[in-house]
Amino acid sequence: MKNIMLPQPHAILDVLKETKAEYTFRVEFQGKSNHGQFFQLSIPKIGEAPISISGKGEGYVEFTIRKVGRLTDGIFGLGKGDTLFMRGPYGNGFPVDRFENKHLLVISGGTGTAPVKTMINHFYDHPEICQSVNIISGFKDIDAVLFTDELKKFSGHEKFNTIYCLDNSEAPGFHKGFVTGYIKEIPISSWGDDYNIVIVGPPAMMKFSALECIKNGAAEDHIWLSYERKMSCAVGKCGHCKINETYVCLEGPVFNYTKAKDLLD
Repeated sequence: MKNIMLPQPHAILDVLKETKAEYTFRVEFQGKSNHGQFFQLSIPKIGEAPISISGKGEGYVEFTIRKVGRLTDGIFGLGKGDTLFMRGPYGNGFPVDRFENKHLLVISGGTGTAPVKTMINHFYDHPEICQSVNIISGFKDIDAVLFTDELKKFSGHEKFNTIYCLDNSEAPGFHKGFVTGYIKEIPISSWGDDYNIVIVGPPAMMKFSALECIKNGAAEDHIWLSYERKMSCAVGKCGHCKINETYVCLEGPVFNYTKAKDLLD
């Protein structure tokens, strides 16, 4: 019987420095994964953590990791050719089939851009299956901006409408302010019933972004959040991620807003 808790060794194929604090690790992987899922990454005798997929392709997956603790310090010490242990993928991702042939609004904050990037690339590569893709991405400052090349790529697509912003500063190609301030520029109320909204970022940012979308005409059941909270075992056994009767690792991390709005600590 397969041990679902046993990490397996995988080779690091490449490492890309995104910012001073975030690197993207491309890791060998031959299986399948869905947009919005996560893996448990680990280093023996150091620890394990859930990390969302930020990129994928034939024979690999990518993880964009922020250096914030003992495990990530260890991962940042690894390079091309080294071994990283992981298990997964886990969780329910974005219901992309429900997003097809409609308008899509993606609102992300900081590293929350990582879990939505493969989904955005899906529609970039297949523009015939979307009416429009609207992106509002916010970062702390210009030094915290992730995926610079892909942000530029998205801006150049005829079906894409992009708004990139920095919290308290300005720079070429970026507005000043929080993502919530630019939601009113998206014509949500003109889309009828043919749209979906995805919001990923810090809890407060997701909460107020969802409320602003509703204020501007969005229906609650058209909004989706990625609620990554204290996941540990990833298989619903440890209970660390449990909120009331909901196991985030099993039922999420992606939730429709009709349920996500009640997932409060």
